[in-house]
Amino acid sequence: MSYFLREQGREHVIVERRRLAERWRSERWDSLYFQFPNWSFQLPGYHYDGDAPDAFAHNSEVVHYLEAYANTIAAPLRCGVDVESLTHDPMTGRFRIATPESLLEASRVVIATGPFQRPTIPQLARLLPAHVFQVHSSLYRNPDALPTGAVLVVGSGGSGSQIAEELVQAGRRVFLTVSRHRRVPRSYRGRDALWWSGKLGRFEVTIESLPERKPLPTILYTGVGGGHDMDVRRLGDDGALLLGRLLGCSGTRLSFDASAPANLAFADESCEEFTRAIDDYVRETGMEAPENSFEMKPRIAAARGDPVLELDLRSANITTVIWCTGYGFDFGWVELPIFDDRGIPVQHRGVTSVPGAYFLGLHWMHKFKSGTLWGVGEDATFLAEHMLASKYRSPSQT
Repeated sequence: MSYFLREQGREHVIVERRRLAERWRSERWDSLYFQFPNWSFQLPGYHYDGDAPDAFAHNSEVVHYLEAYANTIAAPLRCGVDVESLTHDPMTGRFRIATPESLLEASRVVIATGPFQRPTIPQLARLLPAHVFQVHSSLYRNPDALPTGAVLVVGSGGSGSQIAEELVQAGRRVFLTVSRHRRVPRSYRGRDALWWSGKLGRFEVTIESLPERKPLPTILYTGVGGGHDMDVRRLGDDGALLLGRLLGCSGTRLSFDASAPANLAFADESCEEFTRAIDDYVRETGMEAPENSFEMKPRIAAARGDPVLELDLRSANITTVIWCTGYGFDFGWVELPIFDDRGIPVQHRGVTSVPGAYFLGLHWMHKFKSGTLWGVGEDATFLAEHMLASKYRSPSQT
């Protein structure tokens, strides 16, 4: 956003509660690698130009990239500024941004606090016995930081599947609840899955085109070890016990539903559909691409026998529960009528019903790629043009 505002000659400031890229610094586990290839680092005016475009960056390298970007575009960044409230004066049309030290005013405000704000932990977590160590994925660091014993990972999305894989490889006994998800081969016919998704137009899908504007299930990717297929079934084959959704807790006993096989089958079907779409694209365009080297290997461990519907924490020696249950919004400081009754932003391509108030960087804000390093620039372009088309109260303020 700053890049385009500077191009327009608009005075602006970026206020950041802590350090630049704080969540990448303090809310990522040690072994995390960026899930997309380096060539996907495509912020406006600063695309990746290193010598390893197909490699995957360690989380610390993402911090370095964002720091370099801020320096390159001379972003007017003020760190350590905690916004306590954002209000709007309908008489003047100006916004007031209150911080502990000062009161800022602006004619335009862009709320760009990201899609992953407040860790979400189910209420039933309070029912677990006191001896069980609990941690959200945002605070997980590595297997050695956990108590000895088995680990229950709740949620098999991007974080859950990768953390479970790391724990299995570290020799831990792992129990994993299987969420509804999609999977793709990391590489297919000589190209990364992300590259193919771009060719197929998958990242151009808009939220408005989906029933009830409901985002599609997450796709599992990993950049660990140079990138490889992330298959929850393989975790079952490697020793993890795959479970359905966690329903409740009574004493030391946990109950689960029987959804794991259906969720795994859905992931298999999504993978088959993806590779079939690539084959069709290659055939229809006459594109030169290596023959298929990806094999849908049969997985049996997760589907063998009846689903496990109950588990005793003590008998299973489960000493740790890692909640990989996602995030919720944290907009209590925004005192504007731009949310629905669930606290979800009401916006179209980042534009809200309050003139001059915008969002940027939300998950599926406009397109599938809206919350990514190569897609957020497109949304920022749109917002900058929207601001330019609307009259500013002061030509030097935004």
